[in-house]
Amino acid sequence: MNKPIRIATRKSDLALWQANWVKGRLEALGRRAELVLIDTQGDRTQQDGVPFRLMPGQGFFTKAVQDAVADGRADVAVHSHKDLPSVRMAGLDLAAVSEREDPRDVLLVRPGAFDPAASPLPLKVGTIVGTSAARRQAQLRHLRPDVRVRELRGNVPTRVRRLREGGYDAVVLAAAGLSRLDLDLSGLEAVWLDPVLFVPAPAQGALALEVRAADYELASLLTDLHSPTAYRTVAAERGLMAMLDGGCQLALGAYAVLEDAQVRLTAWYEGERVTASHLSSEGAAMLAFEALGRPAPAS
Repeated sequence: MNKPIRIATRKSDLALWQANWVKGRLEALGRRAELVLIDTQGDRTQQDGVPFRLMPGQGFFTKAVQDAVADGRADVAVHSHKDLPSVRMAGLDLAAVSEREDPRDVLLVRPGAFDPAASPLPLKVGTIVGTSAARRQAQLRHLRPDVRVRELRGNVPTRVRRLREGGYDAVVLAAAGLSRLDLDLSGLEAVWLDPVLFVPAPAQGALALEVRAADYELASLLTDLHSPTAYRTVAAERGLMAMLDGGCQLALGAYAVLEDAQVRLTAWYEGERVTASHLSSEGAAMLAFEALGRPAPAS
């Protein structure tokens, strides 16, 4: 009997949902699978309360999971694609990008802080908004300089709980995580943010599956979990991130869609919003990079 495919994953509720989704898909293909649970630097640091923007390096939520595959403790790593650094880890290949869940951000607001007449975000003046993402913090301050942005760490259920407890008036979370965990949002105002107005993280909503570079059999099997459409849009978003030499804590929003056979990429960086279209993902990323006023990288 074939050995089970070992799936390396973080231990958070959302990471376990994602890994179990992959496990279910593999089992539907007739392969046994099991989870290998990994502690990451990001998970440990969340408990310490140190803001990610003050930490050196990248890959806080991915490096330890990748190491488990690289050293043979596991066979495939499952990541939230937005957490992966732009530079690939040596010895590993990206085998699949999953079909993409809703890439938007969601603003969750306690009723007393909600103002539907306020623009561009339905928040009362002085509202305390919690998020640890540099991108979300930068866009919040740009769109609504009157709100107060505070650090908020922890997994998705923890952040919703802290909002309910009154530590914050509002929080910003990824729609994909809320959908996958099917959390109870009763009593809160939930606003799905226009991804062109409040631009999501590159690759938000997609999963990345990595295998050892020589594991051709498993890579071939994982093509059944691969979405060419998601890959094209994610490639444009992450291509721009790589040109800006950044990782998941870069204050960059990038959102791509396929439109009339072209990749249409909207990007937000340092207060500038640009849109570029091209037949290729790489071309859209390059045009957006140049529109942001950056010189074209050397070939």
